[in-house]
This record gives sequence, C-alpha cells and structure tokens, in this order.
Amino acid sequence: MTIITLMTTTTPKISRRWLALIIVCFGMLMNTLDQTIVNIALPTMQRDLHMSQSSLGWVIDAYLITFGGALLVAGRLGDLIGRKKVFLSGVTIFTIASVVCGMASSAAILIAARFVQGFGAAFSASVILAMIVAEFPDARERTKAMSAYVLVSIGGGSLGLLLGGVLTQTLSWHWIFFINVPIGVLTAIAGTRFLENNKGLGLKAGVDVGGAVLSTGGLMLGIYAIATSTQYGWKSAHTIEFAAASVVVLVAFFILESRLAHPMIPLALLRSKGLGASSLARGLTIVGLYSTLFIGVQMLQKVLHFSAIRTGVAFLPQALAVAAMSLGLTAWMVRRLRPKLTVLIGLTAAFIGLMLFATSTPTTHYFPQLFFGLLLIGFGASTAFPPLFTIGLANFPKAQAGIGSGVVNLTQQVAAAIAVAILGVASSTRSASLLAHGDSQVNALAGGFRIAFIIAVSCVAVGFVVTAVLVRSPKVAADATSDHKASEVVAH
Repeated sequence: MTIITLMTTTTPKISRRWLALIIVCFGMLMNTLDQTIVNIALPTMQRDLHMSQSSLGWVIDAYLITFGGALLVAGRLGDLIGRKKVFLSGVTIFTIASVVCGMASSAAILIAARFVQGFGAAFSASVILAMIVAEFPDARERTKAMSAYVLVSIGGGSLGLLLGGVLTQTLSWHWIFFINVPIGVLTAIAGTRFLENNKGLGLKAGVDVGGAVLSTGGLMLGIYAIATSTQYGWKSAHTIEFAAASVVVLVAFFILESRLAHPMIPLALLRSKGLGASSLARGLTIVGLYSTLFIGVQMLQKVLHFSAIRTGVAFLPQALAVAAMSLGLTAWMVRRLRPKLTVLIGLTAAFIGLMLFATSTPTTHYFPQLFFGLLLIGFGASTAFPPLFTIGLANFPKAQAGIGSGVVNLTQQVAAAIAVAILGVASSTRSASLLAHGDSQVNALAGGFRIAFIIAVSCVAVGFVVTAVLVRSPKVAADATSDHKASEVVAH
C-alpha cells in the first residue's frame, strides 16, 4: 500500500496517463484471451461435463450474445455515470463469473456463468476506447495508445491459443478461467487507484430505459441468429425468425430514439464524419483476421495435425508482428504517411498474408508459407486498425465518447460473429460436398478451409476499396487542438 501511495504522489501526469493505458489494456486482455482460449479446451470440456454438441456451442454463443448485446447500453452508462465506474464494474463482474466458470460442475452452470461473463466483458470493453481518447488528446500519442490497444486485441487472441493449449494439456480446462482471476483483481485494484474518474453527464442527461431494453434485446436476438446459423443453417426457419425479430426490435429502437428529447443514442452522432466508412472497412478486415483465429486453428490441427500447444506456438509470428508495430512503428507511419495511406498499406499486407493461406494445400509446410502469412496478417492488422479507430472517433463529441466507443466495439463484435458464422458454414458445406464426391477426409477439410480463406481475402479486398474511396484522413493538427480542448471537459 505504501508503494502504491508513493506512486500516486510522485508519478507525473504523462506517466499516469500511460499507466492508465496499461490498466485498461489488461482489462481488454481478459476479454480477448477469453474469446480464443476457450476454443482450444472445448473438446475436453465436452468430455468432462458430458455435454452434447449443441450445449457445447452455447459455451461460445452465450458469451457472444451478452457481450454484443450490452455494448451500447454499457457505453452510454459510461457517458452518464462515469467511465471508470463502468469499467471497474465490468472487470469485477467478469472476474467473479470467471471463478464460477472455473468451478462449474455441470454444463448448465458453465453456460449461465458465460452469460454473466459476457455482460462483464461488455461493460469493461465498451468504455476503453473512450478512455483512451480522453487520456490522449494529442493525435500522435493517441495513435501510439491505439497501437497498444490493438496489440492486446490481436496479440491477446494468439496468446489465448497458446495458453489454452498449455493449460488444458498440463493442468485442466478449469484453469483457462482461473487465469482471469489474478489479472482481474490486479486490474481492479490498480484501476481504483490510478484511473481518472470523469463525472459523466449525469442521469439528468437522460436515462432511456426503453432504448436500453430495445437495443439490448434487438442486438441479442440478431447475434443469436448469427451465432446459431452454423447449427440451423442460414435458410432455416429458426435463423430467419430470430433475424426478423431482431430487425423489428431494432427498427422500434431507432423510431423511439428519433422521438425522445434525451435518447440513449442521439441519431445525429451516427452520422459523425468518418464513423460509418471506417467501421465498414474495419468490419470487413475483421472477417479476414478471424479467418486465421477460427479457420486457421482448425486447419493447423485437422489438416497439418498440430497439437494444441504447437498450434498456439504457430501463431506467435502474428503476435510478434503486432507487438513490433505497437512499439511506435504504426504511429511513425501515420505521422509520415497520414492515416488513410497507412490503412491501405496494412490492408495490402493482410491481403497477401491471407492469400498465402488460401493457396495452401495439405502438403504445404508451416514454414515458410504459413509462417510469413501469419507475419503479414499481424503486420497488416496492427498497421490498419489503429488509424481506423482514430478516424472513427475523431469527430465524436468527447462528452459522448462512451457511446461512440460502444458503437465502434459493437461493429467489431458483430463482424466477428458474422465471420465465424459465414466462414464456418462455407467451410463445412464445401467439405461435405467434396466428401460426397469421393475426396479423402483431409482433402475435403482442406478444400473447405480454402473456400473460407477466399471469402476472407475478398472481404479484405473490399475493405481496401472502401478505405480508398470513402475513408478520409482527419486533419492531424486540427484534431490535436480540438481534442486538447475537449479533453479538459472530459476530465471533469
């Protein structure tokens, strides 16, 4: 306690700012780890808890549904009551739910805890980008901070694969959840001490209960339809009915928001310059990224016969590339080349990396083709995402940056859910067709994975076109000045 007090009284403003970044990145690390670390342990969970295949799917879907569904509400709460409170509440909920997940003795308990874990993740993740915007008013420093955020978001996924394999094989699947506990406790303690507590707009600015219910309900229905489409099929009555219900509820939400004096989301904010185009480009790129974390993992294990631990090690080039760019290289590129050109360079690298996966065969060796594919994808993502985040939030009113952060995170989560569903359906359909025509199991699987990577490559290509045509680089000097003035308001 004496050490913490000493740090509080002697740490300069700039140091406290970077310390705050480390704290919120640790909060994001828990969320990111959880999205990949669980995948490795699913077969072991299924055996130990005697779970059916449909129940096993709910271990993933329960988290995705509540995570994506609560992002907007959590972001708005951050604007109203203070982002520090919402962030720490999310970390606490997530940590407690992780303990319950780790101690689960039945499928029902595990799935219920995963639902709660998703809510905790939504509360912590929804305000992180807004906190970074507030802490780093200078455009150059903000790019560095965004690079650190991307390092955790992408590198954490690769780390989750490695940790999942190590913990599952050396200890048990329970430890993939218990590992969140020390991270969560330290994050909560440090966050309580060092994060600035903006007062927020106050509840008088409008508690839109109806909007909260409709937005959360509509998003949860939509994500549920997407997540379960791999089980029921895109054209099934189940998928169509839930997707239609989602559309109806979300239309009702937007109608309600347009008529309220104090809506949860002022609709004019959604027309913020740069938000739509950068979100679309980022969403398309995420489909490409998730093709490696989802389809790539399966390809290494089922076609190249990698063990869980070896699969995690195989993804280290991607994480190392992200780490290298996050040390300041992306910020340097943005400063020298401007945000838009930096994004285009990153998307080009990701495109080439994915092409190396799309052209692989069952006889392809990991090195050099897949090794350099992962290296290029890591470089591309860490180069493209930070400026896309900056462009998306550059013109958002800083007092409402929480809801902006929620919107940005929501597009990312929805894109991830769509990616898993589309790539999974396309891959399994193609593999079944090849099997029916007499191909071997390995060749059929490889053919299915190849189709998924072709879709991923196409999405990144479209993202390149969207960026080239629609995305505009913000004026750095103007941003730095306006952000400095706005940050004074946010800090209070």
